[in-house]
Amino acid sequence: MQIFKDPKFDFLGKKWYFIIGSLVLITASIVSLAAKGGPRYGIDFKGGVVISLKFAEMPRMDEIRSALADKIEGEILVQEFVGSNEVMVSTEMRSEEELAAARDAIIQTLEARFGDAGSGKVDLNNAGAEVIAQTLRDRNVALDDASLRELAERIRDFRDSPPHSGLLMNFDELSQVEGVTPEILSAIKEAFYLAPFTVRSVEIVGPKIGQELRQQAMMATLLALGGMLVYIAFRFEWTYGVAAVIAVFHDVFITVGLFSITDREISLTVVAALLTLVGYSMNDTIVVFDRVRENLKLVRRGSFAELVNLSINQTLNRTVLTSGLTFLTVLALFLFGGQVLNNFAFALVVGILVGTYSSIFIASPILISLQGVLERRKRARMRAAVPAAGKPARKSSAKVAR
Repeated sequence: MQIFKDPKFDFLGKKWYFIIGSLVLITASIVSLAAKGGPRYGIDFKGGVVISLKFAEMPRMDEIRSALADKIEGEILVQEFVGSNEVMVSTEMRSEEELAAARDAIIQTLEARFGDAGSGKVDLNNAGAEVIAQTLRDRNVALDDASLRELAERIRDFRDSPPHSGLLMNFDELSQVEGVTPEILSAIKEAFYLAPFTVRSVEIVGPKIGQELRQQAMMATLLALGGMLVYIAFRFEWTYGVAAVIAVFHDVFITVGLFSITDREISLTVVAALLTLVGYSMNDTIVVFDRVRENLKLVRRGSFAELVNLSINQTLNRTVLTSGLTFLTVLALFLFGGQVLNNFAFALVVGILVGTYSSIFIASPILISLQGVLERRKRARMRAAVPAAGKPARKSSAKVAR
């Protein structure tokens, strides 16, 4: 499919508009990162507690925040999973002890605000098998310890399996569980209550682990860039590799800078998006450079800059189709993917836009400049070699004795 038939756009003639735009974005990114002391890292990298909750009926997000604000120190982040009645609550802490205390405080605060903790009963939606068994044992249920533990595990498994997925709405649903007789069901109703939410998962990331993850993420990005530099230098020439890596570094830096400018968090999923961006942008650049290499053998007329511009035009249809379709996909993910995937999609949206124009207006001019430097050095060496080769040898001034 061809959108453009024999395009002859002067891309390199418009390069300064994009170079100046990139310089503005880079300057704004540096200012933002310096003012904020670096990127804003998520819980994955700085340590904290992440609790995933499911509600029977979704409460207001500000209601959850206000309930936790008086009990938990530091910043509290509440994110809604659109369409699933699920919420993720996260908070940053400094020490392992604070993390464990924060986890308990969050659960207790939510139970007090949305549950019925004051009744003295046990919350069945958030109780483990041991707690269920012990509570029934205290109610003098006529079962031995082994049978009571098995019954408690069946109740827990029934609650945690679809379609309930951790949230029972009515005690009578338990009549489907093997071994729950009317007498046991009556004891359950007397001893337990059903909170309108359940804790799906609790994750604790310590500060040390967060720091290690941050270092590993940075190392993975640098190794990816280094490996691609070696590959391109081996496949083409070192000038091509340097130009491509500078362009990719430009893409990643601007993307991270825009995260800082828009006050977005960098998490492990964002790092995955950045590594995806590295590969995508590098592939886009290699396509252009590969056509340049082919044209070096076929086109004998014109300057190197004209040859590069010709190569960009020849790959324009491929660039528009590939980048356009990918951009529409990630844009849909950004607009409709929900809060959890928003930062991931934002990195890809920005990365595809910046990566596409950098392959044309950043990598190509850098390649032309490097090739120009090599050509000038080559001509200088040739000029220096020609006089030396053509200069006659000196005649000896010594006279021969007769």
